[in-house]
Amino acid sequence: MLSDISEFIQQNFLYLHPGYTVLNTVVFGIILGIAVILIIKMFKYIKKDPKDLFIPLVPFIFFGSSARALVDNGIYPLVIWLVTPGIYILTGLVTIATLLISVYVERKTKFDYRYFILIVGTILCIPNILSITHLNWIAFFEIVGTWAVMSSIFVLLGKKWSLLKDKFNLGILSAHLFDASSTFVAIDFYGYGEQHVLPNALMNLAGTAAVMFPLKIAVILTALYVIDEYVEDDIIRNMLKLAIFILGLAPGLRDFLSLIMGT
Repeated sequence: MLSDISEFIQQNFLYLHPGYTVLNTVVFGIILGIAVILIIKMFKYIKKDPKDLFIPLVPFIFFGSSARALVDNGIYPLVIWLVTPGIYILTGLVTIATLLISVYVERKTKFDYRYFILIVGTILCIPNILSITHLNWIAFFEIVGTWAVMSSIFVLLGKKWSLLKDKFNLGILSAHLFDASSTFVAIDFYGYGEQHVLPNALMNLAGTAAVMFPLKIAVILTALYVIDEYVEDDIIRNMLKLAIFILGLAPGLRDFLSLIMGT
């Protein structure tokens, strides 16, 4: 009985090449929701605004995504803590520990906790950066160029549209446009596949990964509007937005780095 349960968990959630299914997508979503609730309680306890971490968390996101991309390219070993969900658990725990330590250091020394987080995250990224031995510059500019064109449209719209005048909102949408750009270039031009259930189904229907752009735009703008209109608590509102930001930038960076490293 126990061996059957263990095998079920390994095959569906911990196996090194499980892909995404409806089952593990739902389970991972529930776990993420619980994690967000607990982190909101933590922010309320330490009296910090999640919005302050919009920039300081970028190195940690790069750390997790680049480690995963290095596994994709055979540079790092294929072990449970470097693939989904292990890499996200590891990165999350390291990030939370750094946040709590940074708040403690700030209270003792008055050194801005945001700079402490940024410095630690940057240091963590150094081994991953040094492990990158090859870059496909054509793919690099294809993705960055596509992202720049798509993002510029909403930068211009943000001059007139109150929802996107908020740089936090604009940054969140831009992160998801980067994810869409990485997916589009990787699948339509380099023959990669999509692992997630819903995007994969939509791509099969549309015949192109370009469907990710209207999908991302519709979902993210709707989510941002609902959060801004109906969530009054600042910490809850900004934590929800930070979670959405991470969910866009992390996979986008992983796909981007995996591709330009030459898998």
